[in-house]
Amino acid sequence: MEFILALLGIMMVNIVLSGDNAVVIALASRCLPPAQQKKAILWGSAGAIGLRVILTLVAVMLLQIPYLQFIGGLLLIWIAAKLLVEDNSCENIEASDSLWAAVKTIIIADIIMSLDNTLAIAAIAKGDWLLLILGLGISIPLIIFGSQLLVMVMARFPIIVYAGAGLIAWTAGEMIVRDQKIGPYITGVIPHWVIPAIITVGVLGIGIWSKQYRHIPQTAESAHNAQEVPKVEDVRKVERGN
Repeated sequence: MEFILALLGIMMVNIVLSGDNAVVIALASRCLPPAQQKKAILWGSAGAIGLRVILTLVAVMLLQIPYLQFIGGLLLIWIAAKLLVEDNSCENIEASDSLWAAVKTIIIADIIMSLDNTLAIAAIAKGDWLLLILGLGISIPLIIFGSQLLVMVMARFPIIVYAGAGLIAWTAGEMIVRDQKIGPYITGVIPHWVIPAIITVGVLGIGIWSKQYRHIPQTAESAHNAQEVPKVEDVRKVERGN
């Protein structure tokens, strides 16, 4: 059961964090003929998958070094909060008019944008390479062939993004308490689950606060504009009277 839950966790994190990657695939190949579009998506995604698997395996090994799990946990907290606070944009991705140019664009953009995927998946796998390979092998094809569908689903149901961010935040807390040097000091004072729970609640709280806070400037601006209209009309009345 623990293996299955971890596998589902890897798939969910990979799907939630790959929304931008899916958009990159669509944008980079949008100017190609239909037949070449399929080839660009296939070859570009295959190259990106191979490089991402290598990077993830390297991350799994690096996380065995003392203090790196603690640092990685802090980085994952930032990634989880960023997922909820910022609206990522891919507008600067240029469409390519040739097959191999599109493939190159897809591979480069995917690798640049895959730090969050790599670190989160390596943390959930906890050194289990079979779990790691299965999770990547199952979830990445879903992203490739359902890229636009995934983007629409996450836009339609934001709870998916919140659930993914919460899972990443919990994983960040577990990484911190599992660190060989820092962990014993923490678990010697408080139960193991306290830090992950505090971090998860904090990240979700930041996301909810940010969503509400974003509307404040717009409301204030609208109110300001509403106040300006009567003033302009008053000026016009004065001008007409003169």
